[in-house]
Amino acid sequence: MNKLILIIRILLGLLLIVFGSNKFIDFLPAIEFANPDAGALFGALAGSYIMKTVGLIEVIAGLLLVINKAVPFALVILAPISINIILFHLTLDPANIGPGAFVFLLNIFLIFKYWDKYKTLF
Repeated sequence: MNKLILIIRILLGLLLIVFGSNKFIDFLPAIEFANPDAGALFGALAGSYIMKTVGLIEVIAGLLLVINKAVPFALVILAPISINIILFHLTLDPANIGPGAFVFLLNIFLIFKYWDKYKTLF
């Protein structure tokens, strides 16, 4: 089970580093939205400081996960981002929910596995 957690932690970290970096460098192809409202919202967010901030948080969380430092902290700062990814796709772009759902599920799985670190918060 420890090897599975290691693989999931590194995989999630690498995904965050790649997709977070893409918000600065734009090396991945643009997402095609079937719903024009999804494209309008995403375009408005991309044109502001918000997506750069989200990208920076994703890269920081991804690096922390890959180097195995402050993993519970990284998972906590990633939680609101992964929830917003899911909500965006559920409400505006269900066709492209796959990668976001994958990140969300990996985040939830790791939070569950590190739950003993969060007990003092609750």
